[in-house]
Amino acid sequence: MMRKVFFVIFQFVFFISFSQIPAGYYNSAAGLNGEPLKIALHNIIDNHTTVDYSAIHAHYESTDKKPNGKVWDIYSSVASGTPPYEYSFILADQCGNYSQEGDCYNREHSWPKSWYGGEVMPMYTDLFLVYPSDGFVNGKRSNYPYGEVNSANWTSYNGSKLGNCVTPGYTQTVFEPIDLFKGDLARSYFYMSVRYYNEDSGWPGSDMVDGAELKPWALSLMLNWHYNDPVSQKEIDRNNAIYIIQNNRNPFIDHPEWVDSVWNPTFSMEIIPKNYRIKIYPNPTRGKIIIETKGVLEIEIINLMGTSIQKFKNTSEIDISKHAKGIYFIKITNKKSTVVEKIILE
Repeated sequence: MMRKVFFVIFQFVFFISFSQIPAGYYNSAAGLNGEPLKIALHNIIDNHTTVDYSAIHAHYESTDKKPNGKVWDIYSSVASGTPPYEYSFILADQCGNYSQEGDCYNREHSWPKSWYGGEVMPMYTDLFLVYPSDGFVNGKRSNYPYGEVNSANWTSYNGSKLGNCVTPGYTQTVFEPIDLFKGDLARSYFYMSVRYYNEDSGWPGSDMVDGAELKPWALSLMLNWHYNDPVSQKEIDRNNAIYIIQNNRNPFIDHPEWVDSVWNPTFSMEIIPKNYRIKIYPNPTRGKIIIETKGVLEIEIINLMGTSIQKFKNTSEIDISKHAKGIYFIKITNKKSTVVEKIILE
């Protein structure tokens, strides 16, 4: 019988060499998956050092400083080129009052404080969820969930958008940051779900979360953002800086593969034999997919939640255009084995 291994979508091992993970920090999580891993990680990062709200601006000088010395504002920074405006670490650039973009920056609770009950410690000052951001854009975001927008009601100078959600499972108003920071925010949300695991009694929640847990539509979205925007050096540096201040880390920056291990632990694939040849194209696709292999018996399309959403038999050409854009898995079974590959529907 062919041995099974847990399917890991991306290999992030090279990032870890740039991290400053203390020796033995994650020892108690080794070899675990699913709920046991979630509990072990919670116990590792629990009871962090709580900082004062008034001290957050000073902490940003080590956690959120750009190479040019300016504030790393997630709602104004751009992937390349010159940003529409930048802030310095001076009192005059801190909000304060604002009337338009570029007036000042403040402290954005990426997981809005109303979702956990207000100015409640330690969530209120947890640096893994509190980012520097333009005050005006922060106000526009309000406490709306994150999501993806097709036709925006309002767009910031760097391209962040406010509008009705097109993410399957939710249709109300959402805020969509630019692609550059989607993975960062997803991993912040995964951190929140683990750090405050079983500590969320009485949290009001929202349309996006139930206590500290992501609702199904939001989990699918955050997984998508996590896969499409891998860990950056900016995140690694921020993780290391926060560890010095709070004495805890975001495990999903240190070990991005643990996202699958916690939220998709049973998703597995067969090891592909050396003499097994398969070609899937185009990938990314707009809907039609060609499979070149021998003796295809069954093809199955699986979403990020691990749910089978479409099946085909005895064919080498399929069409998945009826589904929403995003990441899926294609599971191909023939007489030799079963293989799973990631596909992107554009």
